[in-house]
Amino acid sequence: MGQRVEHGYMAGKGPAVVVIQEWWGLVPHIEDVVERFAKEGFLAIAPDLYHGSTAKSPDEAQRMLMELDVDRAEREIAAAGESLLSRPECTSKKYGVIGFCMGGALAQSVASREPKTGAAVSFYGGFKKVVIDWNGLSAPLLLIYGEDDKGVPAEQGRELEKKLKQLGKNVEVKTYPGANHAFFNDTGRNHKPDAAADAWRRAVVFLREHVR
Repeated sequence: MGQRVEHGYMAGKGPAVVVIQEWWGLVPHIEDVVERFAKEGFLAIAPDLYHGSTAKSPDEAQRMLMELDVDRAEREIAAAGESLLSRPECTSKKYGVIGFCMGGALAQSVASREPKTGAAVSFYGGFKKVVIDWNGLSAPLLLIYGEDDKGVPAEQGRELEKKLKQLGKNVEVKTYPGANHAFFNDTGRNHKPDAAADAWRRAVVFLREHVR
C-alpha cells in the first residue's frame, strides 16, 4: 500500500516514475495510478501540485488550473523525481514522468527541461500556460490521444510528432478511435475500458524500457 508523504503520495520499489495529476488535483484516481505502478514494479510518486486542495466541479477545477504557478509546479515535479532517485527502493538513475491532460502537458515540459527525465508519457496533454522549448528534449516521448477528443485533438498530437521527428527526437503517437478526453480515468464519464487498458499496457512497457 502507498502512503501520503510530504507534498504527495508514494508507493512501490523499482525504477522511478512521477505521476502528474489532472486538473482535479491529487484525488483517489491518481493515488490509484501510483498503486498500479507499484504493482508493476516501479517506485512511483504523485506530487500534490494543489497543496492539499482538490476540485469537485469542472468550474472549480478550471479555476485551480488557471491559478496554478506553472514554473513552481514543474520544479515540484522535478523535485519529486529527484527525491525518488535518492531513495534506497529506487533502482534507476533517471525518473520517468507520466501525466494526464494538464499533467500530460507538464510531463512534456519537464522532459524538455530536466536532464534526469528518462522517458515521458503524455495522455491528451494540453495546457495553454505551458510553453515548451523542444530543443531541450532528450528523453523518449509517448503521446496518447482519443480520436473523439475535441479539447485536445489527436491531430494536435500528429502535428507535434511530425515537428519533433524533424528535430530528431524520439517520439511516438498512439490514438484511440471512439475515445474522448480523459478516457483513461475510470472514475469519469468518458472512461473507455478497452482503450484505457491498452494505453496503460503501452505506457508501462515504454517506461520499463526507457527508465533505467
